[in-house]
Amino acid sequence: MKEILTLNQKEQNRLIVFNQVETKRISIARAASLLKISERQAWRLIAAYRREGAAGLAHGNRGRKPVNALPEGLNQKVIELAGGKYRGFNHTHLTEKLRECEQMHLSRSSVRSLLLKSGIHSPRKRQPPKHRSRRERYPQEGMLLQTDGSDHDWLEGRGPRLCLIGAIDDATGKVPYALFQEHEDARGYMLMLQGIVLNRGIPLALYHDRHSIFDISEDKLPSIEEQLEGKELLTQLGRLLKELGIESISAHSPQAKGRVERLWETFQDRLCSELRLAGARTMKEANLVLARFLPDYNRRFAVTAQEPGIAYRKVPAEFKPEEYFCFKYERVIGNDNVVRYEGHRLQVLPSRCRLSYARCKVIVCLGLDYSLAVYYQGQRLETRSAPVEATALRRLDQHPVIIDVTKAPVTRSPVKPSPDHPWRGKYRVHIK
Repeated sequence: MKEILTLNQKEQNRLIVFNQVETKRISIARAASLLKISERQAWRLIAAYRREGAAGLAHGNRGRKPVNALPEGLNQKVIELAGGKYRGFNHTHLTEKLRECEQMHLSRSSVRSLLLKSGIHSPRKRQPPKHRSRRERYPQEGMLLQTDGSDHDWLEGRGPRLCLIGAIDDATGKVPYALFQEHEDARGYMLMLQGIVLNRGIPLALYHDRHSIFDISEDKLPSIEEQLEGKELLTQLGRLLKELGIESISAHSPQAKGRVERLWETFQDRLCSELRLAGARTMKEANLVLARFLPDYNRRFAVTAQEPGIAYRKVPAEFKPEEYFCFKYERVIGNDNVVRYEGHRLQVLPSRCRLSYARCKVIVCLGLDYSLAVYYQGQRLETRSAPVEATALRRLDQHPVIIDVTKAPVTRSPVKPSPDHPWRGKYRVHIK
């Protein structure tokens, strides 16, 4: 009985080409070019073809058992253990047990391939990928703003690295306000919101990431006193949103706020070019270019909302921005009617309502321009800089220092001891 030889498509192509070489229709160089092999390889293959016929074109390892193949008895034993003693074990766990308990040193891929061929699948179910779909835009302008900060080399090395903080309207794609800041911080977001509220109105909702600027982290639980008083833990920005009646919505993935993420891609292309064209080198110059850029961007890229009208809420006539856009801290006035905040000392003056505010709980407001104001029960108190205490005067006499109380407090970074500091060495006991 003759043995049947099966050639794959690649080997059949070689057979056709070498038949043309044998009939003198093409040269060996042309055959090598058609088969995309070297001329030396073509001579070797045609020699095998002349010696063995079509069988010489078949791969030499065809029909042979691989050197690294597992013994048949071992394969069957693994299948029996997987279906019996180790039933329900996932592939990785089973591989570990075979190595530790059965002294069968197999790789996970070998065990997995063997079990899948036998129809034994891993019982561990992996979560399928989530289906994402593009969310419908909000129907009216001002109903939802997506906000974020983009830390980027906007000046392309001509100046400091800046962070662009801005917001985009979900319904129209307009950018109501944006500004450059040195860092992404609460003050930058307050300045952005102030620009939006004073120029457009109060939006209904703000969509943002889960930055600690917006939300208190889960590990910072309220104290027992705060729980008893029913106080709600809010960040300074969270407090501002609540006072303005803006709904705060946290995004759980970058894809959820994809509109503002795509906005940064456009800005990093077009705005960087505009800044380069204007030769901006400082944050102030960059903000001037940005103020000219935004109206042109909105004119080119904004779309029409599904519903007419604007959902921005109008600002009341009695609205005082400095009472909202600031940092608020609770303090207790001392017996000398002096309130302290971060090294600043403010003397509270008497008013028509009270002559003394000693031991009263007040709110110290640090404005975005770093000015300080003190409020008691919603009323602003008259203050002035308090005289320096005697202890401070004695220190000044010994080490004169000029103190400017109008500047914001400076946060000092912790001092790191040098590598050869004595504290870093080990204690040694010398015994005579």
